[in-house]
Amino acid sequence: MTFYEKGFKIQIRNVSFVMKRTFDFIVSLLGLIVLSPVLVMVALLIRWKIGSPVLFKQKRPGFKGKIFEIYKFRTMTNDVDENGHLLPNEMRITKFGNLIRKTSLDELPQLFNVLKGDISLVGPRPLLVDYLDIYTPEQARRHEVRPGITGWAQVNGRNAISWKEKFEHDVWYVDNQSFLLDIKILLLTVKKVFISEGINTTSDKMVKRFTGKEDE
Repeated sequence: MTFYEKGFKIQIRNVSFVMKRTFDFIVSLLGLIVLSPVLVMVALLIRWKIGSPVLFKQKRPGFKGKIFEIYKFRTMTNDVDENGHLLPNEMRITKFGNLIRKTSLDELPQLFNVLKGDISLVGPRPLLVDYLDIYTPEQARRHEVRPGITGWAQVNGRNAISWKEKFEHDVWYVDNQSFLLDIKILLLTVKKVFISEGINTTSDKMVKRFTGKEDE
């Protein structure tokens, strides 16, 4: 590859990055404005049915592993055992919490993360900080792009597929990302939300933690 070819590819990447960020900003801003009544209604229902706080906040790794705080609507109670320790996730999620997850309403506050630039509308899902030290070099490539609310793995099975498959989809996206692919993923996401495909919310199908094992 010649010097000019490399320079041209870098320019294309830079233009694509600017387009993606501009699209993210405009869509997330409009989304927050249009969906504000839904956000308020869901927040009030969570406060009534589950309690306070309404938002769930957690540290997650973003682009190049930079840590940020992600926002989601809360779907679990703060119930503890006799020793004061939080009960397992499957014992704390409520029927209303299940409904919020099934409809993906719990993800809506992440539009604020998109607006801030923490994440994109499309990209590999931001996972737990604990996983950073157990990724293989290939799996860690998922951090070469900004994470997203939805991604290639989400429209190809979401939490109904193995960790190995999720990471393969994430890396595929890193190598093949484009504006048109992002639009395709967003449209597929809308479709899958309406038919609730690939979403496990029942207590016996809660997402298992990633432990670094290749066959998970």
